[in-house]
Amino acid sequence: MDFTLLVGLILGLLAGGVVVLLVTSQMNKGGQTSAEEMKNAFSSLSLEALEKFNVLASETVKNQLEKSEATLEGKKKLIDSNLETVSKTLEELKKQSTVLVTQLGESQKETGKLRSTTEDLRNVLSSSQARGQWGERMVKDILDLMGLVENVNYVSQKSVESGERPDYTFNLPKDKKLNMDVKFPLAHYERYVSADSESERENEKKAFLKDVKGHVKDVASRGYVDPEAGTVDYVLVFIPNESIYSFLHKNDPELLDFALSNRIILCSPITLYAVLSLIHQAVESFAVEKAVGEVLTLINEFEKQWRKYVEVMEKMGRRIDDAKKEFENLTTTRTRQLERPLTRIQNLKLGQDGSSLIEEESKGKEDI
Repeated sequence: MDFTLLVGLILGLLAGGVVVLLVTSQMNKGGQTSAEEMKNAFSSLSLEALEKFNVLASETVKNQLEKSEATLEGKKKLIDSNLETVSKTLEELKKQSTVLVTQLGESQKETGKLRSTTEDLRNVLSSSQARGQWGERMVKDILDLMGLVENVNYVSQKSVESGERPDYTFNLPKDKKLNMDVKFPLAHYERYVSADSESERENEKKAFLKDVKGHVKDVASRGYVDPEAGTVDYVLVFIPNESIYSFLHKNDPELLDFALSNRIILCSPITLYAVLSLIHQAVESFAVEKAVGEVLTLINEFEKQWRKYVEVMEKMGRRIDDAKKEFENLTTTRTRQLERPLTRIQNLKLGQDGSSLIEEESKGKEDI
């Protein structure tokens, strides 16, 4: 029974007792005996109600305690589970923290290396000689990657008819040449990258684009294009960085057309690899075509020699047949002719008469 219902029942009994008392007070005329009876009845009723209240209260408290214990046990298990989860989470966080600390340490090392590399790059960009060496090194790595061999597929720093020396000259089919310059003006680009203000960046960008156009004109005037000396109609100019190549294309889209109009092809590392791949393929195709021609010539020569060989073998075969016939003649007729005198000699030894010898000799002459 619910504890609230029990309290209501008790309150109802007490209210009933109050009503009985009121009624008793109004029944003074009814006699002392009736009042006593009513009082005793109320006392009995109150005692009974109190007993029931005690029983119900005990049961209610017991049920509430059992429910509380069950609830507490469930909460305890939940708390224990949560504590275990929290403990595992903390342990995992501890491991992750250790890994994070290690990664932060490695990141700091890499940042230091990057800072050093950036400083080295800044030093390279600030020196024209260093820029040239840097570009030459990058081109050499690309050539080695493609398997091109110096003094076979290309030469470096070889003077041309004008007296200038391109950084690289590539050998093409039919004695054609392709020259390339790897020095590139990057001083203003380095200042552009390290500029602090927007106005300074804008000024350095304009100066850099102007330098590039000036460099294109300068290379075009060096005599690297000389059809009479066997060169093709264009010169390669190497840009040692893809970002710089993209920067030029983005900020001056007409620059590439300007370079082409001056017979200059601007090449980033990737585009240089593509261009040289086509050149290498063309050289190999030409070599294959040349080799095919030589093979056909050799086949014709082989055919001539084969015919002579067959003729000689046929003559030898006929001679062998004649020799075979002579051999058969020697082993048959000539052998018999040789054996007959020997037979006569043997007969003479045996004492045969001369007439027999004459007959044998006559027979032998007839066989001849």
